[in-house]
Amino acid sequence: MRRRIGAFRSEAGAHISSTALEARLGPVRQTYAGTADFPPIARAFTDVSQVVRETGLLRRATGFYALVGIALALAFGGVITGFILLGDSWFQLLMAGALGILLTQVAFLAHEAAHRQILSSGPANDRLARVLANGIVGLSYSWWTNKHTRHHANPNKVGKDPDIEVDTISFLDADAVKARGLQRLITRKQGWLFFPLLTLEGANLHAHAFRHVLGRGKVDHRGTELTLLLTRFAIFVAPVFVFLPLGMAFAFLGVQLAVFGVYMGASFAPNHKGMPVIAPDAKLDFFSKQVRTSRNIRGGWWATWLMGGLNYQIEHHLFPNMPRPSLSRARDIVIDQCRALDVPYTETSLWRSYGIVIDYLNRVGLAARDPFDCPMASTYRRA
Repeated sequence: MRRRIGAFRSEAGAHISSTALEARLGPVRQTYAGTADFPPIARAFTDVSQVVRETGLLRRATGFYALVGIALALAFGGVITGFILLGDSWFQLLMAGALGILLTQVAFLAHEAAHRQILSSGPANDRLARVLANGIVGLSYSWWTNKHTRHHANPNKVGKDPDIEVDTISFLDADAVKARGLQRLITRKQGWLFFPLLTLEGANLHAHAFRHVLGRGKVDHRGTELTLLLTRFAIFVAPVFVFLPLGMAFAFLGVQLAVFGVYMGASFAPNHKGMPVIAPDAKLDFFSKQVRTSRNIRGGWWATWLMGGLNYQIEHHLFPNMPRPSLSRARDIVIDQCRALDVPYTETSLWRSYGIVIDYLNRVGLAARDPFDCPMASTYRRA
């Protein structure tokens, strides 16, 4: 079995260069995968789901999550202790970076609770996720749940997946070609600018949270979410400005937000960006839809810790309520099913995935460039 999986892993790595970039972007027009490209496969998910259930991989891993919670609580205690002991010192920026890392790890737990992976009942998981997201991380749980649920239902599908909607970065050439002004300048080089822009993503996520809970639309548990957000910022932000000089306080906050934003973006971006984009009218079976649009990251336990289980993105999309410790075992089952059905199973290294994301975004960004722009003419205009 080990030899079979090892061989398939090599094939998956070689497959990345062609299939992971199968969005098939040209310099002007992007084409989308349709029903004819991925014909429906009968009972594909039913069969693999039966094996997963019989193997017991959907059972809650309460002990594991209790240990993770204890470890994070101790780590937060260490950061608070360091903050107090360091006092008025620029070494506080190390504490700021550590805080950004810990908040991302808590965001992973909120994500897992939202998917019913931690506790036994749905309402209990919702309450836990809301406290973790709003009260510790500073995100709106209701905003994120609405967005993430739609993403899981239709990953990479045009008009259905909010994760490929334009938000500074354009993920589709149809959006890139509409970019104007500063956004157009960013879009032209958005692949290279992607990671620098992630330093602003932490602040962007906080802004989305307050915009959502203070907006006019329907918000579940609006009062609770707003109270948790305000309490969170009072506890996390106020002491920084009370105990540190103003300039150092802003630097602390800037480093914390930058680390949080980059870590969050670098964990979620490899999962789908650069994978096939599905046409609005395409009808795919559940198994094909989830497997063909998702990408796994190699690395074993260290990648699982680093990415909160998101490295097993294919298995997570097939079984969203599967706890983190079971994902590696589910991978073997899914690989066997993919091999039997001749469905590509995409898996690559973390660094290679970043290269794919950068290349994909740069190719989408070509649509924002003037096709009649002459380099020589540009040179003379500058002169």
